[in-house]
Amino acid sequence: MISKHYLLDTSIILDDTQNIIFLWQDSQNKLFISDVVIEELDKKKDLQNETGFFAREFFRCINSDESQSFFYMHEDTFIRHVAKENNDFMQVIYFRFENFVIPLTLIFRQQYKLQRQEHSYNDSKLIEIARDYKLVLLTNDISLKTRCIAQGIPAQSLFRDRVENPNDIDFWAFFEQHKDAPLEHLQESKAFKDLTQWSLIQIDELDNTDSSLYKTGKKIFGLKVGKKFEELNLDEILKINQPYIMPINLEQKMLYALLTHPQNNLTIATGSTGSGKTLMALQAGITLVKNGVVDGIMYMRNTITANDKEAELGYRKGDENQKLGYFMYPLYSAINFTIDKLQEHSLAKCIEYRGDVSGIQKRDATEYFLQKHKIEIVDIAHARGISIGNKFVIFDEVQNASNATIKLIGTRIGEGSKIVFLGDWAQIDHPYLSKFRNGALSLLSKALKDDFIAGIQLRQTIRSDVASWFGANF
Repeated sequence: MISKHYLLDTSIILDDTQNIIFLWQDSQNKLFISDVVIEELDKKKDLQNETGFFAREFFRCINSDESQSFFYMHEDTFIRHVAKENNDFMQVIYFRFENFVIPLTLIFRQQYKLQRQEHSYNDSKLIEIARDYKLVLLTNDISLKTRCIAQGIPAQSLFRDRVENPNDIDFWAFFEQHKDAPLEHLQESKAFKDLTQWSLIQIDELDNTDSSLYKTGKKIFGLKVGKKFEELNLDEILKINQPYIMPINLEQKMLYALLTHPQNNLTIATGSTGSGKTLMALQAGITLVKNGVVDGIMYMRNTITANDKEAELGYRKGDENQKLGYFMYPLYSAINFTIDKLQEHSLAKCIEYRGDVSGIQKRDATEYFLQKHKIEIVDIAHARGISIGNKFVIFDEVQNASNATIKLIGTRIGEGSKIVFLGDWAQIDHPYLSKFRNGALSLLSKALKDDFIAGIQLRQTIRSDVASWFGANF
């Protein structure tokens, strides 16, 4: 393998500090970092969000007095010459994580050649360092990458877990079987054996005349659980559990059945706005609480928005709960929709959840609903260090979460808990993720191959004509 010399941009570290381990490639590559990046990380380390965590994590991993002079460690005469010519200070610091000890060459330039400019001044500094030292600038900032390429400077992005065709990810398997054949015969086929657990299965029933075979129109639905086919009578499941809001299509019914299945503890469900992800997850959670399977529902989501570059709750008005409330509209919308339907069909419920849709009392009704069904809202920034036991956890907007955040939340899940991750892989607001690489796609990809996690993509949306037009045309 040919060794590469990488200059790391801040975006690489804030994406995931473990990118450093990935890039080092067991000492095959040399990694450089500039004073610009150190300065930017220092400014972000106090943020109480994922960005702040990774900034702190980086400094924690290099928190060592052990370092080496660059000139002692490096034999690259060209780099040594450039450093002396520009009067650059260089030091080798060590990034330590678990059993890894990775040298990073810190470049500090006292006087840059470029003129100070208000726009992208730090990016220009990085470009200057990369040009002088002939380093490959590694950045997930597409603007910075484009500027480098335009100036003939090699630049790359780090796309770990990139998925080229997200829409092609599918968990459905389709079979045809004669009505007189036992369903157990299905389990003997190679196609069935090759499926991962929790695959969604549709069987079209066949019958025959003396001369031809034809479909009867009857369909059987089910899951692969273990090595067996488990038939799901979806309407019977709904009749027994009586969720407040009934699923209105096959996808929603299958999602509800997956989430309430006694053996399924981990699910990824994706779909665009209007597909019913949050609404069905809420109904499943309420069912699990009613049936005593879990003690309560915990709702959390990334506080990343289309307007805020990063999730900085502190800049919003109000106390912590009020600030967090700005980001909980998907949950509140699902709750209020549920309340409206309950009021429509029951006078008792209309009295219990008093207040008009647009009235001030609706807030009281929502709070009452939260308390009655043991629903709590948690900021992911506070998830570190806690253990979540006997809860149904809904993690929403997972497309705006990095793999590190998913790992953080997943490792908090204790005994008796179930978790569902929800998101729309095409709706990205995170500055360092894309519709080809994000937390939702990472989970979908794993669900295709791993028996432990169930997956479903909801492709049917229930929208107004106006919303559907914008979704299709923009």
